[in-house]
Amino acid sequence: MLLKDFKRVHFIGIGGISMSSLAEILLSKGKVISGSDGIRTKVTDSLADMGIKVSIGQKAENITDDIELVVYTAAIREDNPELMAARASQAVVIDRAELVGMLMLEYKRPISVAGTHGKTTTSSMVTEIMLSAGKEPTVSIGGMLPSIGGNYKVGREDYFVLESCEYCDSFLKFNPHSAIILNVDLDHVDYFKNLDNIYRSFNSFAKRLPKDGMLVINKDIPRLAEVVDGIKCPYETYGRDESANWYAKDVEYDSMGHGSYTVMHRGESITRVTLSIPGEHNVYNSLSAFALAYLYGIDTEAIVRGIANYHGTDRRFQYKGSFNGVKIIDDYAHHPTEINATIKSARAGDINKLCIVFQPHTYTRTYELLDDFAMVLSQADTAVIVDIYASREKDTGLVHSRDLADRIAKLGGNSVYCGSFENAEKYVIENCAPGDMLITMGAGDIVKLGEKLADKN
Repeated sequence: MLLKDFKRVHFIGIGGISMSSLAEILLSKGKVISGSDGIRTKVTDSLADMGIKVSIGQKAENITDDIELVVYTAAIREDNPELMAARASQAVVIDRAELVGMLMLEYKRPISVAGTHGKTTTSSMVTEIMLSAGKEPTVSIGGMLPSIGGNYKVGREDYFVLESCEYCDSFLKFNPHSAIILNVDLDHVDYFKNLDNIYRSFNSFAKRLPKDGMLVINKDIPRLAEVVDGIKCPYETYGRDESANWYAKDVEYDSMGHGSYTVMHRGESITRVTLSIPGEHNVYNSLSAFALAYLYGIDTEAIVRGIANYHGTDRRFQYKGSFNGVKIIDDYAHHPTEINATIKSARAGDINKLCIVFQPHTYTRTYELLDDFAMVLSQADTAVIVDIYASREKDTGLVHSRDLADRIAKLGGNSVYCGSFENAEKYVIENCAPGDMLITMGAGDIVKLGEKLADKN
């Protein structure tokens, strides 16, 4: 299927951050768009102001005879009356990932940024590079990027920068010309079950790249050979030393933890790069973005300028304010590897003690990675644990946030189980001191706690 075959497109769940951006991109391409959502929001109002017919409430009558293509999100249940009516109609019905795959075929150079961690940061860096080079890319990422005024941008039809998630194998419906694979870790265990399945998924994704495409991949992925086995396109690796095609030399950090390094390619010094965000992990995120842009022939000065222009996205080591002389940072980290990287970023700055208020995300992830979570969180001076954010799951009774707090304590860490945000707020106000850093951490709604504390200042 090609996008040009459809004129009238309907979105079930149009108010979501990804679906709304796709609706606007298709609107810019001359499609007639309609959609529905469960509640009225600023997003649905904004879409309506653009001329999109938005229905509040998902009902069978929203599916009219003139609709040719219906797109739904993974959050829509099969017994949803609107989805059932769509399946019974003459319209073609696809999920969001399939639409993204169709959309990618509209561009000369669709770029996927994949990996268990770092996708939003790296896809944002690629975007900044393209903007710096005057390429006007179309963009769809998972965080709010100030330079494009949100999480997406409608640009020209050369470059399409897309954050590409592996969950439910959704990225296997995409059609990239090139890709970055940052890492492969055990995650989304409710779907993948084990690491072998995740590696098979990333290999299938890499195989989707065409013969004339290219792959930039982290050499430090433990089972790298499995990921690149049988792929059609050439690939280049990036990593920590000269065993990789691309590596960072003479890495230095300023007092804020911002890295700078010399980009090396096959033993040749290319240029010096300076970041505007902290953390060792971001040195290598930026290196992968540099490599991809360089291989596309982007001007070196534009690449350096684009990386320096990136100051972070919403909920990625984001400064929220302070209270009583305590700096408040919010971070989306919800996997042990991400938490470890965030802690390293925090320690690189000038702080006294580090307090983390952690909200575990999903029961399956917490249960399967409990020991790993405990190990990394024990590095904080204090780990305050609140209740698990269920997201798409139901409480299985197998794990509780108290279990994580207990496991941290057994490892010699300083932990406290607070349960509610209210209890956590009271604890940090009483125990954090001027010069300390407080990080509210997790992929749920823990951001609300930091914002409330900042408002008290």
